[in-house]
Amino acid sequence: MPQDNKAFAITTFTPYVEKVGEEYMNVEQRKHFSMILARWKQELMEEVDRTKEHMQSEANNAADPSDRASQEEEFSLELRARDRERKLIKKINKTLELIEKDDYGFCEECGVEIGIRRLEARPTANLCIDCKTLAEIKERQLGV
Repeated sequence: MPQDNKAFAITTFTPYVEKVGEEYMNVEQRKHFSMILARWKQELMEEVDRTKEHMQSEANNAADPSDRASQEEEFSLELRARDRERKLIKKINKTLELIEKDDYGFCEECGVEIGIRRLEARPTANLCIDCKTLAEIKERQLGV
């Protein structure tokens, strides 16, 4: 059975080493993040294939109702995880488009640099840490 906890993990990569005086989101940095995102997307797509194969090979009509119910619950959990991954793949594709347009790495709210380390931790981040923190506080207060 595919492991759901691995699904959102990014493959290992070498952290980007910034050079003194280097311009933020230069060609090398954009290439670095494109590579990370492409690998992550590939991993997610492979997980989809593994789930499909697993469900096809494990699908059986168990005579015992409790066995059938257990299998259906297992499949339901896998499909829910794959749905979250499908949404993540969309977000990765959107992020890759931002990189191509040279709009990657800047906060959508205030326009400041998100930062190399934050983007390595969360390559699809579109808010700086301050704006993200404010958004989370508002979310909790409004109960959204």
